Amino acid sequence: MHCESCVNDVSGALYKLPGINKVEANLKDQLLTIEGTAAPSAIVNAIQSTGRDAILRGSGDSQGAAVSILETYHKPTLDKITPAPGASDRMVRGLARMVQVNNSTTLVDLTLRGIAPGTYRATIREFGDLARGVESAGPVWSGTATLTADTKAQISGDPNAPRGVMGTVEINKDGRGSVFLSHPFQIWEVIGHAFAVAPVSVDESAGSTLENDENTVVGVIARSAGVWDNDKTVCSCTGKTLWEERKDEVEKGML
Repeated sequence: MHCESCVNDVSGALYKLPGINKVEANLKDQLLTIEGTAAPSAIVNAIQSTGRDAILRGSGDSQGAAVSILETYHKPTLDKITPAPGASDRMVRGLARMVQVNNSTTLVDLTLRGIAPGTYRATIREFGDLARGVESAGPVWSGTATLTADTKAQISGDPNAPRGVMGTVEINKDGRGSVFLSHPFQIWEVIGHAFAVAPVSVDESAGSTLENDENTVVGVIARSAGVWDNDKTVCSCTGKTLWEERKDEVEKGML
């Protein structure tokens, strides 16, 4: 953003989104502060529609936000044993952003691309072990050990059902899909667990695990910055600016 005209351009795009209450711009630091209930992915898409890009610096309160980068762990083969030349089993196919909005509810902003059209089920798994991809992440998270009275009061249906079943998302013919889910859990309960998305046709009977394939994606849930928690402009690991890091990640498939 170079001037007030830029600010008005971006603000106008954001105010078209349902749930946006306030937009404030800081030209000097190139920052936007946004108050509202719109999905983070929708906010980024609105900014990108103006010909600009955006990096989400933080959302929600400190200790109340998390993210999971969703990757495939499927390696194409020439036969049943030999990997195809240049094949990779780690392709970024999606992102799950989570923001806890009270002491019993978390919103999940799930965005996917590059997988086959169809209906997919999102779940939190019992473990965060991805040594063998989704196969080592275990069954659906039961959540019984960390269930609080406030959260239990928000659960509809069978109170004994696994709490890790998030819901479904539709992937369009272009291989893209997104959904904004609300679920009764707190961020601290799921840190370190795996978040997985797989076709609904996959057997998810009690205690079953998923198998790696080109349309099943998984990632470990990790804490992310709350609003004002992240003032980093250069990555200490690579020495690159955030925008250089962003470009590298987009080339790898990051949303």
